[in-house]
Amino acid sequence: MSVLIDTDSLGRRLAAGERTVLLDVRWKLGDPHGHDHYLAGHLPGAVYADLETELAGPPSPAQGRHPLPDVGVLQAAARRWGVRDGETVVAYDHLGGTSAARAWWLLRWAGLADVRLLDGGLSAWTAAGGALESGEVTPPEGDVTLRPGALPTLSADDAAGLATDGVLLDARAGERFRGETEPVDPRAGHIPGALSAPTTGNVDAAGRFLSPDELRARFASLGVDGRRPVGVYCGSGVTAAHEVAALAVAGIDATLYPGSWSQWSSDPERPIATGP
Repeated sequence: MSVLIDTDSLGRRLAAGERTVLLDVRWKLGDPHGHDHYLAGHLPGAVYADLETELAGPPSPAQGRHPLPDVGVLQAAARRWGVRDGETVVAYDHLGGTSAARAWWLLRWAGLADVRLLDGGLSAWTAAGGALESGEVTPPEGDVTLRPGALPTLSADDAAGLATDGVLLDARAGERFRGETEPVDPRAGHIPGALSAPTTGNVDAAGRFLSPDELRARFASLGVDGRRPVGVYCGSGVTAAHEVAALAVAGIDATLYPGSWSQWSSDPERPIATGP
C-alpha cells in the first residue's frame, strides 16, 4: 500500500465522492495551539486529531514523552474521527508530515491497511488551489476495530542491540544528536552506535518527500543496505515515524523505538554518547 498521496490524487478522490477520512494533525513542540490553527482553516471535511491526548499515552520518565496510547483510547479516537473498517485515511499537517506521520504509523500499527500521508501537507494543498474551510467538523461515529501489533516496535534493549547488530538511525536535529544542546530531555547526546539522520533530510524545500531513488541514496550513505535490520528513534517517537515513512517510500522496512531519547535519557543506567 502506498505511503503518500499527492494533492491531485486526493482532490480527485474527494471530487468523486470516494470515502476518505481526513485527519488534521497539526502539532509542533512548543506550540500548544494546533486545534486553534485547525479551526482557523483546514481541508474540507478534515477532523482534528490531537497528538498529545489521542495519538500518545500519558508521559512518564519510564515510558517517554509520547508513549504509545492504549489501543482502546486510540480506537475511541478513530471512531470519533469517523473511521470505519476498510476505509482510506489521509493524514496531513503543516510541517512536511513530521507530526502527521505519527497518525500514519499508529494507525498502521493498529491494523489499518490504507493510511496515507498528504505529500507536502497543508501548504501543498493550498499551493495547488485547494480550498479550506473553518470551524469544527463532527462526522458520524465510525465503527473501526483496532488491534495493536501490526507493525513491530523496539524496546530500549532492542535499540541498544540494533545499534551494534543493525542500523539505528537518530532522526533528531544534528546538534541534539551530538549533545551540543538538549531543550527538553534529561541528558544530551545519543544512543551509542546510532547514526545521525535528521528527519529534515527526508523532504525538499517545499516539505515534499524526496523521490524513492533519492531516499534510497540517502539511507544507503548511512549503511542501510537491505542486509541489516533498521531501527529509528527521535526525541519522543513522533518524528521518528516520519523517518519510518521515508524509509518505506524507499522500499525499506524499519522499526520504530517509541520511547526514543526521552525514555532512554531518563534512565541513568543507560549509556550515552556525544559528538559526531
